[in-house]
Amino acid sequence: MAYNEKLAGRVREALSSQPNVVEKKMMGGLTFMVNDKMCVGILQDELMARIDPDVYETALQKKGCREMDFTGRPIKGFVFISPEGTNTKSNLEYWVGLSLEFNKKAKASKKKKIRRT
Repeated sequence: MAYNEKLAGRVREALSSQPNVVEKKMMGGLTFMVNDKMCVGILQDELMARIDPDVYETALQKKGCREMDFTGRPIKGFVFISPEGTNTKSNLEYWVGLSLEFNKKAKASKKKKIRRT
């Protein structure tokens, strides 16, 4: 599963002023980690945004936004945004900004311990 390189470049630009940004290939796409926490990602042509669960229902009303159902079940606090919802710089910056705002209070996932034998 490939991801949209043009969208990846636009996300890089939107995150360029942020410290501690790391790109990781995961879930068949590209994820941008900010301060060791998943922030936004790209899966095919869609943006994945990790947002505050308190604004989740409101966000779903925005153009191009839908529940993230990657596993077959919606995950509250994660949304997919289709190209029509990221087609302008201001639209993309809205979603990246919403994700960065939540990133400040989000918890990082626990690091897996590596067993050595």
